[in-house]
Amino acid sequence: MKKYIQLLLPLSLATVACHSEQQPAMKDCFKNDFLIGAAIPVDHVNGLDPKADSIVVRHYNCIVAENCMKSEKLNPAQGVYYWDDADAFVDYGKRNGMEIIGHTLVWHSQLASWFPLDSAGNYVTPEVLKERMREHITTVVGRYKGVIKGWDVVNEAIVEDGSYRSSPFYDILGEEFIPLAFTYAHEADPDAELYINDYSMSNPAKRDRYIKIVNDLKERGIRIDGIGMQGHMGIDYPSMQEFEKSIEEFGKTGLNVMITEWDMSALPTVHEGADIGMIMANRDQFNPYTDGLPADVSELWNKRMSECMEMFRRHSDVISRVTLWGTHDGMSWRNNFPMRGRTDYPLPFDRDYNLKPAFSDMLVKK
Repeated sequence: MKKYIQLLLPLSLATVACHSEQQPAMKDCFKNDFLIGAAIPVDHVNGLDPKADSIVVRHYNCIVAENCMKSEKLNPAQGVYYWDDADAFVDYGKRNGMEIIGHTLVWHSQLASWFPLDSAGNYVTPEVLKERMREHITTVVGRYKGVIKGWDVVNEAIVEDGSYRSSPFYDILGEEFIPLAFTYAHEADPDAELYINDYSMSNPAKRDRYIKIVNDLKERGIRIDGIGMQGHMGIDYPSMQEFEKSIEEFGKTGLNVMITEWDMSALPTVHEGADIGMIMANRDQFNPYTDGLPADVSELWNKRMSECMEMFRRHSDVISRVTLWGTHDGMSWRNNFPMRGRTDYPLPFDRDYNLKPAFSDMLVKK
């Protein structure tokens, strides 16, 4: 029988994790490399997870809005804006002296249902969608002008084969929706940094398409400052060689590269397109560590996370930010993907708010 652990650290490392005041902060460890940050939820901002708050304030110098700036939350009806959560998020960052990243302005998912439709439920005309995009982006970016460092302007626009995703924005406006979004964002805040962001950026076809998009924008004189490489990983994916190649190739565009939405599942990989019914029928296979992570899997996870961070530091000349998607294992979205009730271990801090060896080791060595 496998020996299970509750992600407890070896004694020497556990001592480091528990005595946090003696432990160097990650933001200090990486201050000469890149910003280090986390996506935080509204509950955190509102003080409902004080232990997580102590982690963020101590270790991170940058925060990203997890959900409160997505259009379905912020702009749920035409002409209606709900600012309370977004304002609280921005105030939290200002209060703690952090760089603040807005996420996201144009995205097909978590899009307000009214946004691309007319009163009959059909797609609006291109001119109407352009005006809605301009109004939304101008209102949101303008509200935080001079406060938010940068925006994920367009999110997840390309699919794995390098073609454009079929979304309301693409279906109505074609490829031009990306230049339009960046133009509107720049007009709303000429000093804000503007980013394009996507997952599976180690995929060669996707990489090539984004390089073309970036170069086309630059040739047209449209501002773009960074490429976000979402870091939703597993122990067996993506290829580190291809991921590193993407860092290098994106860096050659002259833009900043950012590692965004970083986490690493410790569970058996559920491949894209897998049948949810099959997964539910084999829950034990796909959710095997409900009582704790096996020591050998924990060792693999820590080794791979360490290798990732070493890779990021090797390329700190082009990487400007590394952002974790969450704070501790207990609050990660991966616990419920692709089925509710999974128990995963994807973040630097465990469910007891202790820093795992991949990161505590690095801080001690620094």
